[in-house]
Amino acid sequence: MISDQQLADRMAQGDQEAFEMLITRYHGPLLSYVTTQLRDRGKAEDIVQETFVRLIRHLKRYGELEQLRPWLYKVALNLCRDYWRSASYRSELTPADELPDDADPSPQAEELLERQETVEQLKESLAWLPEIQQEVVRMRFFHELKLQEIADVLDLPLSSVKSNLYGALRKLKRVLAKTAEFSSFVTGNRPKSQQESEVPIHETVH
Repeated sequence: MISDQQLADRMAQGDQEAFEMLITRYHGPLLSYVTTQLRDRGKAEDIVQETFVRLIRHLKRYGELEQLRPWLYKVALNLCRDYWRSASYRSELTPADELPDDADPSPQAEELLERQETVEQLKESLAWLPEIQQEVVRMRFFHELKLQEIADVLDLPLSSVKSNLYGALRKLKRVLAKTAEFSSFVTGNRPKSQQESEVPIHETVH
């Protein structure tokens, strides 16, 4: 498969096909990411389109671009932040000084991602995390960015990204465990070992 770097190089030379290939590769993931940030698909479409426009401008001006994927996510995130500060956003129902708390996921927790229903639980559980940890988990597991790429997007040291990811996974593991225990209690589906160990009071063990 042609690499991001090759696509960027070809785009810088005016290759329309390379641009279309890049759109195919990144439009969906970026739209999903921005929609989660804004909770407004229409506005998200606008921001993704503007992200690609800025990519074209950058390549025309500088002729090259290293680390294409984190660059795209960083531009998209900055455009979201610009929108949150804009007059149009301030005129909406959300308080002007309040950025939205994202609730959009998680390895060691890699085993938790094996089942689709668990992924949905993870999405809901993100609300328990600080915003920065939500961002790191979302980029790592929903959008498959590498840790260094996340550090580049968020302008954080790599060590900070690692510590936030580790802290988030520990919290998510606890939240998910409690959710599973509550679900088992409500449905009556207790672990088999626990069921077998319980003997009714009126029975005698021989």
